[in-house]
Amino acid sequence: MNVPSLPASRSEPVSAEGVVAAGAYVDGRRVANIAISEASSWRAKPGHVVWIGLHEPDMALLGAVQKQFDLHDLAIEDANHAHQRPKIEQYGEALFIVARTAQLIEGRIAFGETHIFIGEGYLVSVRHGASTSYTPVRERCESCPRALARGEDYILYAILDFIVDNYSPVLESIHEEVEAIEDDVLSKPISKAQIERLYMLRRDLLRLRTAIGPLVEVCRRLEHDELSMVRKTMQPLFRDVTDHVRNIQERIDSMREVLAFAFEASLLVGQAQETAVSKKLASWLAIIAIPTALAGIYGMNFKHMPELEWEYGYFMLLGVMLTACGALYWRFRRVGWL
Repeated sequence: MNVPSLPASRSEPVSAEGVVAAGAYVDGRRVANIAISEASSWRAKPGHVVWIGLHEPDMALLGAVQKQFDLHDLAIEDANHAHQRPKIEQYGEALFIVARTAQLIEGRIAFGETHIFIGEGYLVSVRHGASTSYTPVRERCESCPRALARGEDYILYAILDFIVDNYSPVLESIHEEVEAIEDDVLSKPISKAQIERLYMLRRDLLRLRTAIGPLVEVCRRLEHDELSMVRKTMQPLFRDVTDHVRNIQERIDSMREVLAFAFEASLLVGQAQETAVSKKLASWLAIIAIPTALAGIYGMNFKHMPELEWEYGYFMLLGVMLTACGALYWRFRRVGWL
């Protein structure tokens, strides 16, 4: 008797490969490390907050998280395609937030993204691309249970503040390089490689400013809008993040101006040196022109030239040459051409 085989299940197995950490917290203390499949049951317990961190998850893992927290399809689609600008979107009682991250890799600014899902009793962060691990954020929050006990909106603040703080090391490294180039500009014209580096730095700084600019609007909404996921007591903390972002923008603008001035100063120094060389060449040509002209005149071998038969003509001509050349040399030295 042939028994028909059962159709294969269409649900893909969820790999824990993309899960960095998943825990349940009560009063700011971790009470359990949980599996993704248990997240909704832990979240449903009174006073519990579920905090899940993912790193470049596949669609199967995102689908499992979506099922646990009933996340919107559009938000999941955005989280799966890491090419979003910073934004904040509300889907029912949940928020979806995108922030851009930055790291300096081999002298260039590399960008990544962090997508955050936040709702009552849970927060899920999804990292893509160049980004520092959020393990220090989790450790710092867990070391202060009183602060972490504020809930999921405090975790959101801690992550955004960490992202913005990590812009500073990138800018500091670039600032040191800019200062070194600026010092070289004052002493000598910069090389072609340095000019290319100036261009790359200005372009990277512009990309960084473009990447973090919309984050001001994200923090402004968290600070001012009446969002059910953000308590009023947390709004001053998001105001602090907004101030940090604006400070970063000002530093970027300042460094871009310094790079522009360095480039212009290099051009001016180069032009000044070229002018100085041209003056020296013109001075020596003027000095050499006098003996050349006199030698040319008396080297024409005409028969009737009175000075040719003068006894002291040769010495007189040499004296005129030396006197004229000396006078020109003295004059050019006085005006700074030699």
